[in-house]
Amino acid sequence: MNYQKLDAALAMALNDVQNPEERCLVVFIHTEPVPDAIATAFLESLGVRVTSGRDIFTATLSVNAISELSDQPWVQYLKLSQRLRPLERR
Repeated sequence: MNYQKLDAALAMALNDVQNPEERCLVVFIHTEPVPDAIATAFLESLGVRVTSGRDIFTATLSVNAISELSDQPWVQYLKLSQRLRPLERR
């Protein structure tokens, strides 16, 4: 796993996962450049929905999938998605 491509929150969350095969982490995948056909096929094999012409994707991934992605030269970085909460009404 290339930890240099992971944000701090994602690196910490990896330690809390019991089963490395379980898809339980929602992440943003930033690629450089826009994925070519081979990179697109790789992303889709991990269950990532790829939109043509985009370089940022979201997906729910396992620790093992994150490890595989972090080793790809076209992945710029991976960031853990934060849970949103409703705004307080006044």
